[in-house]
Amino acid sequence: MSPLSFGVLAGLGFGVLAIAMMLPLQFPDKRAALLGAFINRFAIGLLIPLVHLPMPALLGGLIVALLLSLPDAIITKAFAPILSVGAVGGVVIAWLATHFVYAAAA
Repeated sequence: MSPLSFGVLAGLGFGVLAIAMMLPLQFPDKRAALLGAFINRFAIGLLIPLVHLPMPALLGGLIVALLLSLPDAIITKAFAPILSVGAVGGVVIAWLATHFVYAAAA
């Protein structure tokens, strides 16, 4: 699978998962909150297989996910849930990419 197609699928999956986790919560503008979370998680899933940092893939996935999650965490002041979900998702996506993208290319 190409890194781009894997990234799109991973981004869609992570974005839908983020929305599913947020549906029971209350927000002043729920539509904006869900859309923002989807776009952030989609970007994480899309970029991790496309970015090749000079370090182990899992660490690179963690760094990309934390960097993309940090602005939302700062704005909402909900550091623990946003950064932890982003970190876990980033590591999982990087692990999957090592098995389905990078391994297939070798």
